[in-house]
Amino acid sequence: MDKFIIRGGKRLSGTVTISGAKNATLAMMPAGLLVGGVFHFRNTPELRDVATMSDLLRSMGAVIDLKDGLLTLDTRKVTKQEAPYEFVKKMRASIYVLGPLIGRFGRAKVSLPGGCAWGPRPVDLHIEGIRKLGAQVELKRGYIVASAPRLTGARISFDVSSVGATGNVMMAAVLAKGTTVIENAAIEPEITALADLLNAMGARIAGVGTKHLEIEGVDELHAVDADTIADRIEAGTFLAAAAITGGSITLLRANPDHCSAVLVKFEEAGCTLRVEKDRITISAPKTLQPVDVTTGAYPAFPTDMQAQWTAMMAIAGGSSVVTDTIYADRFKHVPELARLGAAVTLKENAAYIRGVRALTGATVMSTDLRASASLILAGLVAEGTTEVLRVYHLDRGYQAIEQKLRALGADIERVAGAEF
Repeated sequence: MDKFIIRGGKRLSGTVTISGAKNATLAMMPAGLLVGGVFHFRNTPELRDVATMSDLLRSMGAVIDLKDGLLTLDTRKVTKQEAPYEFVKKMRASIYVLGPLIGRFGRAKVSLPGGCAWGPRPVDLHIEGIRKLGAQVELKRGYIVASAPRLTGARISFDVSSVGATGNVMMAAVLAKGTTVIENAAIEPEITALADLLNAMGARIAGVGTKHLEIEGVDELHAVDADTIADRIEAGTFLAAAAITGGSITLLRANPDHCSAVLVKFEEAGCTLRVEKDRITISAPKTLQPVDVTTGAYPAFPTDMQAQWTAMMAIAGGSSVVTDTIYADRFKHVPELARLGAAVTLKENAAYIRGVRALTGATVMSTDLRASASLILAGLVAEGTTEVLRVYHLDRGYQAIEQKLRALGADIERVAGAEF
């Protein structure tokens, strides 16, 4: 497993190009299962999660190639309708194949994501949505087994707004007979991007970008070419890298409209922003102001930026509170930040942070994707050397992050090894 070695104290400056959105890509790729054809997705990030989704689709018969950001997906020879546990256990987004498979083939067998049960878990929203469209759904030996000669339109109201369930039900409904209405649909940019792709394929989805979707089923779809939107979480992470180091950088190929809640908080922290159509420039103050954040469903502050913000506030000039209303237990980065000298106290779903004058380099361990990003941010500003272990988590969602950071002036290197 690789690790990063970071020698902190470098002020970041320059420009960085934001990659295509991981979460948009992981929804767009399964959408290709809805029809036999050849798709071309531009601005596709080369990530571990994208490789996992590619392997899953290949196991079904798809042919996939990714080179220089262009992903070619050929679904003409898809013959299997099963997502085995060996793939799904690596990535919860694998469940996205459920809707397209049942919609096109009338059957699907998809492993439950690792750790999920039949009880009150988010996966239930996917299952109940498919059931309301007329599918027979059973749980057999850890697999969701669904079948339906043809799905039929229905009215579906989610008790909780769910990105994954909205995407899955939307993909299933585009080929259903009749009209489907989805209430309390997720409105994240990645869902809007998926809906735009489906409409380009010939679907009839009204209300895109709102919580009320109306889908008129069609008899067939066709393959298309499409551009992947910019990754708003990668954009936020690089803004945080500039802020925590007192730097000044410009993000290229960024979409400010998708980052509104985050940009407001950076301004409150004392950063100066210049926002243009597809770029964001940030200049950080010498000392960040403490700013409380509470995560929520889009367009609120994203939970995927919670760990990065916690790292920033660790060196702010005062005390702050970071509350996560999406994932109450998403604070595994806090003990690792403490190893670097951060003063953070956890209470239920909130982190109470007292900003310190400086962090000090140490060896820390990544526990998940965004936790990894927070540790890198802390390492960038810490005095001395920081080693971040198990960065394979980071490779799930950031393309060549160490190369991008080095180009901005960071002293960071990847070291390969087997026992980190």
